[in-house]
Amino acid sequence: MADEESKPVPAAEQSPVKAGKISQWLTENDFAHESLDADHNGVEIIKVEADFLLPIATALYAYGFNYLQFQCGVDLGPGEPLVSVYHLIKVSDNADRPEEVRLKVFLPRDNPRVPSVYWIWKTADWQERESYDMFGIIYEGHPNLKRLLMPEDWVGWPLRKDYISPDFYELQDAY
Repeated sequence: MADEESKPVPAAEQSPVKAGKISQWLTENDFAHESLDADHNGVEIIKVEADFLLPIATALYAYGFNYLQFQCGVDLGPGEPLVSVYHLIKVSDNADRPEEVRLKVFLPRDNPRVPSVYWIWKTADWQERESYDMFGIIYEGHPNLKRLLMPEDWVGWPLRKDYISPDFYELQDAY
């Protein structure tokens, strides 16, 4: 009997993630998304499809999430998706602790495209450029999507886990 209790529960039999406050609001307003487990600080995490990022981001902005604290790229490993992550905060004068929510958009490695949120939060400008430069995530509609840290003629995406570093890089016109 003890062996029965220690066996892992198959994913199909596990209870779904309980929707948080923001997820419930999105559901009430017919926005397609999926709730993920909250992080270690209790910040609600929501999975969004790339096609629905702009409508959901716009709705969250209107709901009061007026600050994009960070946007970053994540590589889940060779053969796995890339993720574009957005951490949003509702900044207000009458709150002891601001509300937070994190959006995650899972993208295929071979064609990682997602709409830019630059037109909603201007702070996404250089952050999306960095994710493009390091991971190759293309932010469609970004006004100046070009390399930020690497030289313009660099080949590849250095923070991808399947990236192979070149033996050398020839500096041209360095002086």
